[in-house]
Amino acid sequence: MNLRYRVELSQAERDELKALLSGGKHAVRKLKRAQILLATDAGASDEAIATRVGVGGSTVYRTKRRFVLGNLELALREEPRPGAQRKLSGKEEALLVATACSSPPLGRARWTLDLLAGEMVRLTEHDSLSGDTVRRRLAENDLKPWRKDMWCIPQVDAEYVARMEDVLDLYAEAPDPKRPVVCFDESPTQLIGEVRQPIPAEPGQIERYDCEYKRNGTANLFIFLDAHRSWRKVKVTDSRAAVDFAACMRELTDLHFPQAERIRVVLDNLSTHTAGALYQAFPACEARRVLQRLEFHYVPKHASWLNMVEIEIGVLRGQCLDQRIDNRERLVSEIAAWERQRNASAARIKWMFTTEKARAKMGRAYPDPIASPKAQLKES
Repeated sequence: MNLRYRVELSQAERDELKALLSGGKHAVRKLKRAQILLATDAGASDEAIATRVGVGGSTVYRTKRRFVLGNLELALREEPRPGAQRKLSGKEEALLVATACSSPPLGRARWTLDLLAGEMVRLTEHDSLSGDTVRRRLAENDLKPWRKDMWCIPQVDAEYVARMEDVLDLYAEAPDPKRPVVCFDESPTQLIGEVRQPIPAEPGQIERYDCEYKRNGTANLFIFLDAHRSWRKVKVTDSRAAVDFAACMRELTDLHFPQAERIRVVLDNLSTHTAGALYQAFPACEARRVLQRLEFHYVPKHASWLNMVEIEIGVLRGQCLDQRIDNRERLVSEIAAWERQRNASAARIKWMFTTEKARAKMGRAYPDPIASPKAQLKES
């Protein structure tokens, strides 16, 4: 016969449970137990609590019992659940982890779950081992040996910090039509054609296309993005030489922002992205005329994420270029349609990273300032 357990919370316990429910990341079961205890303390019946919290009556009963016979911590904590005995011992799990972190067998690029299971059968006395057992043990150790990541570690020195804060301060400025901030970058794209005509989708049948394709060359995309308003422009070219960059800069001043007094351009450190490129493309007087209305702001090396246009390029590839486009004319047409729709929709990049956040998150990486000569004199 079930006993009736009476829950009476102290004020401190009520406050702790309310704080638990008000914020933070916690397991759903733990939050439901907190709701059960508060509702019971308020005098609600077991049936009403079960309905309100969305649990069974036995859950309400067990939670009350664990609180009365134990304490608040015991009532909220997850009970160990019975299950099958672990197939791998502690030493065998350590061997699995060491194997997953070692070089794969000759002729294989990386470890897979099946490869690891077979290797564990060879190294231990197990007759068989499932890939799912291997997966669970690796997951407990946060290991995914079949995945690789490439990274480039930037040197966060004074120059890195100066360029980063310069760009972040530009993004934080209020919009100024006379001094716009335009992010600029370039991206190559392939022209891919079909070998066989795709079969259109029908009710009950998805679209089908042949895995074989033909490569029809490449094109280059120059992308402009206004940091403070919904405007972007994509220019398709056959090359991305210094003269192409110079032509983009002249179009920026004369065609896209003819009324601006000074255009602040955020760009990366590509060798063609220099003032000298304009002198290679135009007579000196013309190059100087264009440059007088431009102001280049370079992101730090290996920090292209600071250029807002990188996000826009990702949107362009996901929304427009994720298809087979076989010729330059169609590429120009598709991009122009995407550009018109995105500009008309008032889409903008919502940039959240600021100089203050950079100093808070990357403060340890900031260089230590050298004491001034006056300070050194005072210390001496």
